[in-house]
Amino acid sequence: MRERFLSVAGILALLLFASCSVNVKKDNGGDDKKVDIKTPFTDIHVEKNANARDTGLPVYPGAKLKPKSGNEDDNANVNLSAFGFGLKVVVLKYESNDSPNKLQKFYEGELKKYGGVLECHTSHGHNWANTDHSGNSGQLKCEGDNSGTVIELKSGTEGNQHIVAIEPQGKGTDFTLVYVHTHGKDDTI
Repeated sequence: MRERFLSVAGILALLLFASCSVNVKKDNGGDDKKVDIKTPFTDIHVEKNANARDTGLPVYPGAKLKPKSGNEDDNANVNLSAFGFGLKVVVLKYESNDSPNKLQKFYEGELKKYGGVLECHTSHGHNWANTDHSGNSGQLKCEGDNSGTVIELKSGTEGNQHIVAIEPQGKGTDFTLVYVHTHGKDDTI
């Protein structure tokens, strides 16, 4: 009986892996640019060269993409769908010579098209995918004790939010544009 179970489990595992596809596209430097993984249960799409249009927000005038830090590229467009659930996260990091106040004023205006703008303050790393996956109507809120030098401007809902994180850097500013969208089996991305 045990041998029969192991045989059936082995055949099922073989069928699962046989129906899995992985597609990797490289850029001119030989680095992974785009990865698509499809299994019978999950689809994952990761693209390193994210585009600001995917965040629904414009790039602040004169800003430049922040250079890679070591081997890590901080810019990505990630889509995951499995079992009637989906998650899309787009993250792009920029730098500007302008003050945080100028960027804050600019992005408060831009975020208003998605609803009210919530201003939060933080001093820790970010977990952009940390959202309430139970629905798309949850009200946005600040996390932690709402103190620190990084200003997070948020607009939308828990399941469909636009975020701009603004961090003072010497005489200039680093900022991150983020779009997070979750959906259940009745919604689409």
